Amino acid sequence: MIRTIITPLNTDLHLSIPKDYIGKQIEVLLYTTDEVKEEKANKTNTGKLRGTLNLSDEQYKDFQQHAKDIRNEWNRDI
Repeated sequence: MIRTIITPLNTDLHLSIPKDYIGKQIEVLLYTTDEVKEEKANKTNTGKLRGTLNLSDEQYKDFQQHAKDIRNEWNRDI
């Protein structure tokens, strides 16, 4: 595997493929390192969603019962 980071000076890029890669399927990715940092930051923000449903006590009990019921469906004989 070959991995390198470059800063292009124009819109053209020339790749030299190693001889042992000839005839094999290869994957070429092109993205900015800023895009990778943004994607990682977005994945870690799920903790902010905790508690955002704001369910009443009755809604919470109904939700928990529904979750229990659908879990139990996996254990039933068909």
